[in-house]
Amino acid sequence: MFFVFEGIDGAGKSTQLARFNEWLELSGRPVVTCADPGSTQVGEKLRSILLAKHSMPIHMRTEMMLFTAARTQLVEEIIKPALAANKNVVLDRYLWSTVVYQGHAADLDPESIWQVNRVATGGLMPDATFVLDLPVDAAMTRLGESLDRMESRGTEYMQKVRDGFLTEAKRFPDQVFVIDAMAEPDDVAKQIQMTAQQVMDSRREAR
Repeated sequence: MFFVFEGIDGAGKSTQLARFNEWLELSGRPVVTCADPGSTQVGEKLRSILLAKHSMPIHMRTEMMLFTAARTQLVEEIIKPALAANKNVVLDRYLWSTVVYQGHAADLDPESIWQVNRVATGGLMPDATFVLDLPVDAAMTRLGESLDRMESRGTEYMQKVRDGFLTEAKRFPDQVFVIDAMAEPDDVAKQIQMTAQQVMDSRREAR
């Protein structure tokens, strides 16, 4: 099974992803965890360019293509082999982040980004994507003052990011599940686990 965690920065993805991994492992399910961009040599180098604060100009289309290139390497080097070995893959960000951050929140066409990324990933889609939804003000408070290149784009940009995730979630009602990240962490974790179990059960019944 292939699971993805998405959402605006500060929504608690890292915390919930770790709890989800623990739940899978306690259930006896082998897990491979990745970050997008990252988790490969190519991905880590591109991640440093994309997220570190620097003065180097990067056009938005270039930015989109760099995220996509890192994703291609991640899919081919780690995700596909793990799935072929019947392991569960849990990924911190995937296609939706690029569609939202460089599309909805910037000046690129979201549908064009989808087309590029379908080619770049060979059409590989997750079994379930959890979008942790949080109001922008609450997210920025959680982030504090130590912001990366994306997080530094301000509240107006982040509001477009949040709206973009909610818009894209509606396009995939059977694959993308919006989770209220304002709830207590235990309640958020339980909602994610319950949803994941339903997805796994439905996939098992479909076989």
